[in-house]
Amino acid sequence: MSSRSWTPTQLRHGVTEGIRIGLDSIRANPFRSGLTILGIAVGVSVVVIMASLITGIRGTVQEGIESAGPRNFYVTRFDLSEVRLIGDGSQPDWLRRRPITVTEAERADRLPAVESAVISFGLQDPGAGGGVTVSTEGRRITGVSGAAESSRWPEYREGHFTRGRNFIPVEVEQARSVVVVSQQLADDLFGSDDPLGRRIRVSAGPADPVPLTIVGVYQTADNLFSDQVGQVVVIPSTTAIRRMKIDDEWGQIVVVPRADVPLDLAEDQVIAMMRSVRGLSPGEANDFSILRSTQILELFDDFTGVFFIVMLSLSSVGLLVGGVGVVGIMLISVTERTREIGIRKALGATRGEILWQFLVEAGMLTAIGGAVGLLLGGMVSLGVTSFTPVPASIPLWAVATSLVMAVITGMLFGLLPALRAARMEPVDALRHE
Repeated sequence: MSSRSWTPTQLRHGVTEGIRIGLDSIRANPFRSGLTILGIAVGVSVVVIMASLITGIRGTVQEGIESAGPRNFYVTRFDLSEVRLIGDGSQPDWLRRRPITVTEAERADRLPAVESAVISFGLQDPGAGGGVTVSTEGRRITGVSGAAESSRWPEYREGHFTRGRNFIPVEVEQARSVVVVSQQLADDLFGSDDPLGRRIRVSAGPADPVPLTIVGVYQTADNLFSDQVGQVVVIPSTTAIRRMKIDDEWGQIVVVPRADVPLDLAEDQVIAMMRSVRGLSPGEANDFSILRSTQILELFDDFTGVFFIVMLSLSSVGLLVGGVGVVGIMLISVTERTREIGIRKALGATRGEILWQFLVEAGMLTAIGGAVGLLLGGMVSLGVTSFTPVPASIPLWAVATSLVMAVITGMLFGLLPALRAARMEPVDALRHE
């Protein structure tokens, strides 16, 4: 075997020759080549589709966090990252923690490093299986997203008022029977009629449905989840506790740090305040958790990372099928061109040149499959973006990874046939009929 090095001209000639021969092989055996291309295309398209969906959803989550305040953090009863499944029937440690209270939120709001701190409760109607039940004038809607808030809730919610106003601090202090509804809920309940001043009945706890007066209509920002949570009611937290008798143990404090102080300082002050209020000694662990907005994105990345790995594993089946097809096609190609290989070797072609030619041919075959997969994935992603609320977006890394993965698959699976061709003796190859 010759050890001479390749010049750029020889390398370029080897690539173009391999591509030309590969195209001739595809034209000569379209069905056989088509099956191989299809296997590679399926694997690549799955990677592209999953990457576009995850990228689009992640972008929406990130936009929501940034619009609501990327420096905001939450004081919660437990940390989402600490939740674990327990199969022995025992209660998790965090369930024995004390609930977050309104007094703690008021104390946090007075801290020097805090711009605002408000308590927030999710509302659930036990009889509806999720969300709250809203009724008025013969109309009844279940599964409405409900929240019990302070008067400062618009500071960390994305959207704007289209009619009316928010409830004011005095209405919160006096537990007034007022409510803000989303634009979609107002449309569903009253159509084109003015909803301001109208009375609705909201069921969100063990007490009987409570009549509330609509004082404002709020348009939630358009995002991936706007269709699913378009029907929303927001009521004063005191109204929910005193009049609806809701279980307040699932409250959380939304903390907005001052812009001119470090985030760590605001967190330290809140943690110190919470420990002081709860009477924790220096050696005791916190019986509450601090959750940053950025941690929500990290949790999303952890979840989608596992999901993406699973989908990559499934897509590898398609690449494996395509790779097996490459082996079959290239072995047949080597057999059919044995005499040609012998002639080329007799004229001075080295083993390396023969090997490179067949590797380029195999890589070109799978590269076509990768391109077809990118096209299919792009069409599906475009359809998802056009006909669903999911903002699918194909990242550049997915395009590059898919093509590289397809070419590498072809070369790896084409290595065996290429080695077989390169090791042929010229005399034996020339005798082949």
